Amino acid sequence: MSLDNLSRRRALGLGLGALVIGAAGCGGGGGPKQVQAPATTAAPTEYTGPSVSLKFWNGFTGGDGPVMKKLVDQFNAEHPNIKVSMNVYKWEDYYAKVPAAVSAGQGPDLGIMHVDSVATNAARQVVLPLDDVANALGLTEADFSPPVWKAGVYKGARYSIPLDVHPLGLFYNKTVMKQAGLDPEQPPKTGEEYMAALEALKKAGIQGHWATPFPFTGSMQFGTLLYQNGGQLFADDASASRFAEDPGVQALTWLVDLVNKGYSPKNVGQDADFIALQNGKAAFNWNGIWSINTLKEIKNLEWGVAPLPQIGSEPAAWAGSHQFVVFKQGTPDQNKLTAAKVFINWISGHSLEWAKGGQVPARKSIRDSAEFAALKEQATIGTQIDYLYFLPSVAGIGDASAVVDQAINAAILLKKSPKDALTEAAAKADKILEANRKKYGA
Repeated sequence: MSLDNLSRRRALGLGLGALVIGAAGCGGGGGPKQVQAPATTAAPTEYTGPSVSLKFWNGFTGGDGPVMKKLVDQFNAEHPNIKVSMNVYKWEDYYAKVPAAVSAGQGPDLGIMHVDSVATNAARQVVLPLDDVANALGLTEADFSPPVWKAGVYKGARYSIPLDVHPLGLFYNKTVMKQAGLDPEQPPKTGEEYMAALEALKKAGIQGHWATPFPFTGSMQFGTLLYQNGGQLFADDASASRFAEDPGVQALTWLVDLVNKGYSPKNVGQDADFIALQNGKAAFNWNGIWSINTLKEIKNLEWGVAPLPQIGSEPAAWAGSHQFVVFKQGTPDQNKLTAAKVFINWISGHSLEWAKGGQVPARKSIRDSAEFAALKEQATIGTQIDYLYFLPSVAGIGDASAVVDQAINAAILLKKSPKDALTEAAAKADKILEANRKKYGA
């Protein structure tokens, strides 16, 4: 995953506080003309038709780009009658280009979207329904996991096929843990263990968990704690916000208390929490799976990763997900649609290499393999897959979730109380939800 400023915020797409690049790029006019999307047809896992060329667009501009390019090249070598050409753009450019290209009848054949953008682009008929793809390939919820599989459904129809999930994990500095007398091979698993570890670190003069007020990853941490406390960001149908209810106040109070009780410095800068882990200034950092390869490059750093501690009453973790989509064409080509299905299924089935770039494969058969288990860090974070959470699959939902960032920032910077900050944000979010119902249709 590319980690420039915008990509960071795209990484937030499944949790909260994402910039809605897909929606913003479509402009205020509602996107492409609302015409009936052509129905795709079922296809086998092999393509036997005439030679076709497929345009495949994505935003993999970081270290993940060469990994995907290698997979595409392998696919092309094994399928001489399908030629896939991959175009890579920065995510912000990608989400602007795709709707415009589709509207003009010059869009790519298939691509990748963060799952938070799927519903919006489905509502604008930028992407096609893919139920027949799932049916033709025999894919069901059991082949993935319930949360990530359900996240690609909009108004009862499937519009995306999961490629991966990229959850948060607990990264820890073993050297710093030892300085406080903690067992570096036993990271805390519960809220009680976590607070005891922070107290031991504090007594040793170490601020163990730096509370970041920024979306990356403060909003991810808030969302995790919210769901661990039994809450949710929005009602299931996004009819109203829910994040300002008691579980949300408890979640944000927990983060603010890290500052108030001296477990974290005040005014933590962007990425300062992750840098503090690397520099031996902090013991713990809740960060994404993409951090694995960064930490592996740091010489002499003793570190580990574990599932997030369960602070609340139930397990939960923030995650993002890249998902395959097929784009609407001015003139549908059934051969291309069939070839696209074969490509999606092939990449999904060969996603072990993708995992090495810092992802958890969405496909259960890959996650259950000995080869994935050998990727110790990715497999450890992957154990959380059945209790990840995602935004409701509602068009424009990211517009409403973005205001939560402001509340988290104000509270952690001690400018507003957690309750006041969340209450104000909820009022704004509810107005956005109402406006989107009118914009996209209830």
